[in-house]
Amino acid sequence: MATKRPNDSVNDSVRGNPGIALLPLTVGSVLMVAMTVLPRLATKLDGQADHLLAVLTFWAMSAGFVRGVGFIPHHPVPRQLFSGLACCIALILAGLRMLWLHRQGWLS
Repeated sequence: MATKRPNDSVNDSVRGNPGIALLPLTVGSVLMVAMTVLPRLATKLDGQADHLLAVLTFWAMSAGFVRGVGFIPHHPVPRQLFSGLACCIALILAGLRMLWLHRQGWLS
């Protein structure tokens, strides 16, 4: 029988042993494929990259992968940055940025 370390019960309660989360994992996978196949999604009409849109998109993708495979960091800052909620927030902000760029005429 394996012996438990003193902090194991604390770590289990913090992590909650979440397992795979399909929605964030799907979001991360779809964004990965979309940005690989269609990198123009994050560029302006003149061909320059929109860095804010790229950061928001890749943040949503990273948070989706980290949370989707069931990994929850111990430190509170990365735990919040790579949570399912952060994935949703980054995805919504990226969508709003794309909408704003489109309305400004900078995005096709």
